[in-house]
Amino acid sequence: MKPPARAFWLSSPGEGEIREVSLPAPSEGEVLVRALYSGVSRGTETLVFRGGVPESQHAAMRAPFQEGDFPAPVKYGYLSVGVVEEGPADLVGDTVFCLYPHQTRYVVPVSAVTRVPANVPAERAVLAGTVETAVNALWDAAPLVGDRIAVVGGGMVGCSVAALLARFPGVRLQLVDADPARAKTAEALGADFALPRDALGDCDLVVHASATEQGLARSLELLRAEGTVVELSWYGDRQVSVPLGEAFHSRRLTLRSSQVGTVSPRRASRSYADRLALALELLADPALDALVTGECEFEELPEVLPRLTSGEIPAMCHRVRYGTSA
Repeated sequence: MKPPARAFWLSSPGEGEIREVSLPAPSEGEVLVRALYSGVSRGTETLVFRGGVPESQHAAMRAPFQEGDFPAPVKYGYLSVGVVEEGPADLVGDTVFCLYPHQTRYVVPVSAVTRVPANVPAERAVLAGTVETAVNALWDAAPLVGDRIAVVGGGMVGCSVAALLARFPGVRLQLVDADPARAKTAEALGADFALPRDALGDCDLVVHASATEQGLARSLELLRAEGTVVELSWYGDRQVSVPLGEAFHSRRLTLRSSQVGTVSPRRASRSYADRLALALELLADPALDALVTGECEFEELPEVLPRLTSGEIPAMCHRVRYGTSA
C-alpha cells in the first residue's frame, strides 16, 4: 500500500471535508498520478455541493471515479491534471488529464488518462472537460460559415462555446449575458457582447447555457424562422417552463438538447477519447485562460466551495492548486 492520499468529500449537502484515503500500488496497466491542479466547474459541482441532483439522475450524474452516492457523503469532481509518478515507462513524468475528483494522488487505469500536449500549460488543462462539452455541443449544432450565432449565458460552458465559435470564418457572434462584467471576457475570447435586451436577433443558431428560464425564452426569441436553439444548461432538480406557445410552431423553431454524456450522433465515428484529445489540443489557445477566474489551495476547498455555491466568490472555473508534496 502507498502512503495515504487526501481527498475532498462532500460530507453532507453544503458541507465538505478533507479525508485521508489509502492508495494501492499500481498494478500492470495502471498509473499513479500526483495532482498538480484540479478545476471546480461552478455549475455542476455547486449543484452537487448543495445536494441538488434529482434522485432520477443519481446514476446519470455519477462521475467516472466517484465514491459514495448522492446526495452525500460523496467524493465528486472530474477536472484533474497531474504528473504520472509510476506506471508504464513511456508515461512516467508526463502531464496528464483525468476525469477524477479533487485528490492529491490517485491510481487509475492507463486508459483513464490523456496526455496533455506540450504546448498546453498544466494549469490551463483543467479546462479540458468543459471544452470537451463545447466540442460536443458544436458537433450537435453543426454551425456553418457565415451563420448568425448567439451564445446565451456567459458561464464556463457558454464561454467555452463562444471561444470555439470565434474561430469560425464569417460568423456574426455575440455572447449574451445579464452581467455586464462578462463583456471583458467576451473581448478576450474574440466575441462581441450584448446584454439580453440588446442582443441581435435573426439568428440561425443560439446556444443556451444560462440555466435560467429567462435565458431559454430569450434564446428562442433571438432565432430566425426555422432556427435552432441548442440547450446546454443543466437544471438539476429545478422545474423549467419552456415557452412553446405563440409563434414557436408557426416559425418552425427547433430546440435540441446537448450534453457531454454521449458523443454527438453527428460524429458517430469519434470516440470519447477522440473528443477529449481534441479538447486538449484546442487548449493551446491562451485566450481560454479567461475562463479561469479564481484559484485556491487544495486545503482551502472546504471553506471555498460554500462561497462558490452561494455566489460570494464569482467564478466560471475555479482552479485548485496542489503543493509539490501533495
